Amino acid sequence: MTPAANQHISMDLNAITKVYPGVLALNDVDLSISGGEVVGLIGENGAGKSTLMKVLGGAVSPEAGSIWIDGKEFSELTPSEATRHGIAFVHQELNPFTNLDVAGNILLGREKTSGPFGRMDRKSMAKEVEPILEMLGTRFGAKDSVADLSLADQQLLEIARALSMNARLVILDEPTSSLTLSETNRLLAVIEDLKTQGVAILFISHRLSEIEQIADRVVVLRDGTNAGDLTKENIEKDRMVRMMIGRDVSQFYEKTDHTAKAPILEVMGVTTKTYPKAMVNLTLRAGEVLGLAGLVGAGRTELALAIFGTDARLSGKVLLNDEFLPPDSVAGSIKAGLCLVPENRKEQGLFLDFAISENISLPGLKRLSRGLFVDRAAEMELSESSQKQLAIKTASLTRAVAELSGGNQQKVVLAKWLAMNPKVLIFDEPTRGIDVGSKAEIYRLMQTLADKGVGILVISSDMEEVIGISDRVAVMRNGEVTGILGAQDVSEEAILRLAVD
Repeated sequence: MTPAANQHISMDLNAITKVYPGVLALNDVDLSISGGEVVGLIGENGAGKSTLMKVLGGAVSPEAGSIWIDGKEFSELTPSEATRHGIAFVHQELNPFTNLDVAGNILLGREKTSGPFGRMDRKSMAKEVEPILEMLGTRFGAKDSVADLSLADQQLLEIARALSMNARLVILDEPTSSLTLSETNRLLAVIEDLKTQGVAILFISHRLSEIEQIADRVVVLRDGTNAGDLTKENIEKDRMVRMMIGRDVSQFYEKTDHTAKAPILEVMGVTTKTYPKAMVNLTLRAGEVLGLAGLVGAGRTELALAIFGTDARLSGKVLLNDEFLPPDSVAGSIKAGLCLVPENRKEQGLFLDFAISENISLPGLKRLSRGLFVDRAAEMELSESSQKQLAIKTASLTRAVAELSGGNQQKVVLAKWLAMNPKVLIFDEPTRGIDVGSKAEIYRLMQTLADKGVGILVISSDMEEVIGISDRVAVMRNGEVTGILGAQDVSEEAILRLAVD
């Protein structure tokens, strides 16, 4: 399963340069890693991390520079060459084949067959896969359907696939973004085990506490260039932040005191399909940031979708400014002034093949249309204003949203709703997979909106975040709100007491 008996990898990227139209993505970048080493690769969204990984995986060709693997020089790699040299990727964006079982996904393209007709030998495949799943401590087995796996389990499935390929270098891109605390700790333990077996690990994450815990060395990218390295004894959060953004973040959570105002959103006796027997009562005040905390599976996202109208409300009512919102009607919610920034921005928040300007203007097309035609000049004017307001980094607003970094994609989602002048904004995991600089910008935006009287409901699994930005914190467990903490009472300990059984 692991290449302990094979030669440990030695890999160097030297002076790598990559240019896209109008964008210098990488400029003379160096990176090295050896077997038995965990290197943390960090940087803001758009710093060049993804492009560098695509160069290493053979997905893109650099304009200049060299790649050295085990003393052999390459001007570029193909995907098959990267695989042949033991380089395996675990991507942040998951793409499992949901029509196959777990073993079929892990051994895709390497299926075992038996008999004269070459029929798939599922028993042998399961036997090969089970030890990997056992090492990862998964809750699913080799014969389980991938369609039934949670997002967190799909992440572990991708890691199992990489380990099954006897990789000498495993590249983990935000591997814990969808994992619970216990699953994260298990993964970090697996990484330590692989390290002792001589596997090299390139660990890309915005969770700097994990970098501190797991990395032997940290490489920092900023604006497509090397911003510096940190050795084990110097890996510390403040140092990493300074190198990533080129300045100190003296006030990361810029929370301001908000005067309590009248209720703007009232949730009364709402039940969801996931927790049909758990009624939720919740009040959000105008100009308030209300955090919604709880463990994974507590029912927070399900509640948000039921409020917004994406999912059905089995019972209960939702009032916005004393007016009842129609159930199961996203259009009705948006018209009333309620908008949702979803957890999965790629699937639920954006049309990836559409231009940035088209995504921003989409909810308000009626206002931007003249008869049957969209006023493109007005659309571009709106998009340019949004780009300036949110500092969306792009060479052109006509580029497809899919080409943007994760942080800038999130800003596009925000831009399209801000253009609707919302009365209430629900943020579901708004900074997941986003760099520290973009996080600070989003926090400032929340405070600015609250200062203007907008009601802000923030769902977050990051307790430091939810404490840092919220005026009050509501805690959920098993589909119910178990308590609400004021600013003077909120702490990680107080939240956990309400969040666990």
